[in-house]
Amino acid sequence: MNIPSAIAAAFTPAGPLRAGINLGNPILAGKRADTGEVYGVSVDLARGFAQRLGVELELKPVDTAAKSVDLVTKEEADIGFFAVDPLRGAGIHFTAPYVLIEGCYLVRDASPLTRNDEVDQAGTRVVVGQGSAYDLFLSREIKAATLERARSSPAVVDHFIATGADVAAGVKQQLEADAARLGGLRLLPGRFMVIQQAMGCPKGRGAEAAAALAAYVEEMKASGFVAEALARHGIEGASVAPASER
Repeated sequence: MNIPSAIAAAFTPAGPLRAGINLGNPILAGKRADTGEVYGVSVDLARGFAQRLGVELELKPVDTAAKSVDLVTKEEADIGFFAVDPLRGAGIHFTAPYVLIEGCYLVRDASPLTRNDEVDQAGTRVVVGQGSAYDLFLSREIKAATLERARSSPAVVDHFIATGADVAAGVKQQLEADAARLGGLRLLPGRFMVIQQAMGCPKGRGAEAAAALAAYVEEMKASGFVAEALARHGIEGASVAPASER
């Protein structure tokens, strides 16, 4: 995959390739407690794209999806990693997804809820991470239950426990880890949504830049790079998205 110099320049107005990295999604990125190193599938993809462009990489880690969206929308980052959602598309060119992630519900062991379709009822309080893909999706889909918003996706379960809410909604792996950490909690069977995780760039960079990023994602899926990165980082429960039909 050869990227013309004009497109490389469109991606790097500040010199290096600035990549927004959302640390709030443990499937895709994290920070090592001992060294502060930021790592994960998102970082691997960002590093690979910087190499294709022939430029240095500057990571811009944030702790929520909403902040990651803001970075790219305001052109303070040149690429980012997001769950595809129509509300985010106003200022961002999305690629096709590279990873599919399950969104699930968590309840207390004593909860009467046993199925996902029982959650949306009057009087049920559901906690989501502010500005997350789950927040955007459930804000459209929930009709009777009440949504409450934690500061970030990793803070959802602690907020759920502290406030006595009925349901926590978020990334399956994060909920499983919190259930193991706290005890007395269980996931409802199945999933209420599938997150399509994609790369994106500011719309102001133009259609050719967006097409180059989309082509890079397709190559990384087809080559096995994404699958290898998931395996290398020990990620389970997420799957490589199928090839785009665009």
